[in-house]
Amino acid sequence: MNAVLYQVFPKVTGLFLLVAAAGVATAESMPERVEFNRHIRPILSNNCFFCHGPDSKTQEADLRLDQRIHAVAEHDGAAAIVPGNPDASALIQRILSEDPNSQMPPPESNRSLTAHEKALLQAWVAQGAEYQAHWAYIPPEYSPPTSIDSDWVVNPIDAYVLDNLTRQGLTPAEPADRVTLIRRLSFDLIGLPPTPAEVADFLNDTRDNAYERLVDRLLASPHFGERLAIYWLDLVRYADTVGYHGDQVRGAAPYRDYVIAAFNDNMPFDQFTREQLAGDLLESPTQEQRIATAYNRLNMVTREGGAQDKDYLIRYAADRTRTTASVWLGSSLGCAQCHDHKFDPFTLKDFYRFSAFFADINEKGVQNEGGNEGPFPPYLRFPTEEQAQQLAAIEADKARVNTQLAALAEGTPAPSGEGESSPPDPDELKKELRKLTQAQFRLDQNTFHVVVTETMEPQVTRVLPRGNWMDESGEIVGPAVPEFLGGLWMNGDRPTRLDLAAWITDPKNPLTARTFVNRLWKLYFGTGISKVLDDLGSQGEWPTHPELLDHLALEFMESGWDIKHVVKHLVMSNTYRQSSMASPTLKERDPYNRLLARQSRFRLEAELVRDNALRVSGLLSTAMGGPSAKPYQPAGYYRELNFPTREYEPDTGENLYRRGVYTHWQRTFLHPSLIAFDAPTREECTAERPISNSPLQALVLLNDPSFVEAARVFAQRLLEEGGTTDDERIDFAYREALSRAPLTSERKIMQSLVDSNRAHFADAPEDATAFVNVGDSPVPESFDTVQLAAWSAVTRALFNTHEMIYRY
Repeated sequence: MNAVLYQVFPKVTGLFLLVAAAGVATAESMPERVEFNRHIRPILSNNCFFCHGPDSKTQEADLRLDQRIHAVAEHDGAAAIVPGNPDASALIQRILSEDPNSQMPPPESNRSLTAHEKALLQAWVAQGAEYQAHWAYIPPEYSPPTSIDSDWVVNPIDAYVLDNLTRQGLTPAEPADRVTLIRRLSFDLIGLPPTPAEVADFLNDTRDNAYERLVDRLLASPHFGERLAIYWLDLVRYADTVGYHGDQVRGAAPYRDYVIAAFNDNMPFDQFTREQLAGDLLESPTQEQRIATAYNRLNMVTREGGAQDKDYLIRYAADRTRTTASVWLGSSLGCAQCHDHKFDPFTLKDFYRFSAFFADINEKGVQNEGGNEGPFPPYLRFPTEEQAQQLAAIEADKARVNTQLAALAEGTPAPSGEGESSPPDPDELKKELRKLTQAQFRLDQNTFHVVVTETMEPQVTRVLPRGNWMDESGEIVGPAVPEFLGGLWMNGDRPTRLDLAAWITDPKNPLTARTFVNRLWKLYFGTGISKVLDDLGSQGEWPTHPELLDHLALEFMESGWDIKHVVKHLVMSNTYRQSSMASPTLKERDPYNRLLARQSRFRLEAELVRDNALRVSGLLSTAMGGPSAKPYQPAGYYRELNFPTREYEPDTGENLYRRGVYTHWQRTFLHPSLIAFDAPTREECTAERPISNSPLQALVLLNDPSFVEAARVFAQRLLEEGGTTDDERIDFAYREALSRAPLTSERKIMQSLVDSNRAHFADAPEDATAFVNVGDSPVPESFDTVQLAAWSAVTRALFNTHEMIYRY
């Protein structure tokens, strides 16, 4: 074995051969050619760049390892890397050293290299230590797959996946059965389960294009936009409240509705980008384009007394910089707010030049106009007819009072108001004006409205040393994109947010398309092709299928930034249509399904867990748009909220049963069931929600009033529509909830459950009454309360099954 390895890497000596002899790095695990991007950059980024990377302020020993020109340069007669000669390379000597005074990484860093990583570094130096530009900063290139003649391949996605599986000695899984497939597609594309009738139609459709017809139907559903909007709203940190201090309500819901409509209308992604970043700068912007600019105003803002206006203006600008770079570029530009990025080529100056694009946004740092209950101007109002009349009356009264005050100030007789017999008192007029202003603010706050972007003369933007807002010694900068990505618009007219949007969606930009299609892949396969969704930089992950990622990025751009086209491309592949069942061998070889020899299974998002229960029960409201909905919530949950204090009042009627995407998003006190199922507070951009599995989730499904009520209403359907026998009702419950018939073992369990609950509630009818009266939906008088409570226990158990909350 050693002789073979020595022939492959003839100049590699020392530890590498020892490692190979020990079986740690065998010929199979060592690549024939070591590549910088794939093999070496992750090692250096994780272990070396912090002290020997792009940040000039923290470079130890004046050594920089992220660029070849510096790494091979001699320092005091020695070079960190001597291409072709590992023995003469200080880097190799240091990583092999057992002396703690010279060992790298130093022991106090709590970092260490594995034997395999050391072997890779030795082999790479032996092969010439060739560097590559970071993969994400190189424009996507088309690399044709080789497995195009396989019967399994229906589009290029399958060819790229099959190429890799063949190299690994693996084969794709069997296709998923049709029931699994329609449930998977329905959850993925519209976030709702299929009805039994839809399942039957698909099962009975024998046409060759039956699957494609199903895909097209779901893509055309208005629920498609609601499903995809959940992910986008996480990215852009959408919420109904401001987050800081009193966490007051701020109008944002029309922006959410804009996003849903944009996805449903298949708005091109470049237009979608332009309208959000700079809709106000378009010629004669429409109302929808102005609403889109709420993106720039979704950051957290404060009304706290004593807060410094300048401090918070800089915080808001920094937030927009971080968020925009994360959302569209998949980059951690925020790490350069206080110093040059330690791992990627972003500089401190890059951060503030990017921030300068947003310096023309008209806003206050501390928004205390109108007290704790007023809106956050500028904004657009959408009043009802009654509210419009009230606002008009207030405006008229304010105009009258202001006229009277102006007349008194000029020393002319002030016109008396209607019914007034004597000249008005100026103090009384001012008091009246304050009351009118407060009334207007209160009415505005209750009027459907949305914060928007209005432009002004750009504020001065300085580079802030260490991010210190009080240090004005830094250079004044204008808007520009990161220099290593093009450095556009350094001369001539001041670039605007429109220019920024154009650069972001320029086909020459290597990041935008990759970032978006990588996240789409995550939605439909469970994990991104590059796993770290918010960082395609050095601290991210080398893509498992880089040629596939580039293919998808090119497909997206060449389609005219057509989102539905890419989604259809993904779900039409045989890769998507595989079974998610894994053999023991495959689980051991690829536990996280990175090779894609099967589909993935994962829990539904928080909003969809509740949507699913409401849909199955028959309670779900499909009303779209409008003010955010307030479902049931524990009493007293807002007791710690102040400025102002407030009580949560759940909605009534249909609003109680609206989809989760419309739920009121209180940043500091997010709805408890959303928290339990890992929804983010959206204080910052969230590119990936964690997926936890905790007892709290089972308790939510068992005890949250929304789920208890849904289970009871579902039980009503069993008794009304599910037949007359227990077997028929159990069959009905499984068909409606899980799209299949129960197994014999499941039927026995459910029969035992309904029998035991019948006996319990017959002995305790008051418990049955209390149980079935949870929630606002009425219980028909014709129902036997004991029977209804017993079957509600069955449906509640069904709601707690994995199949109910997982996508397979």
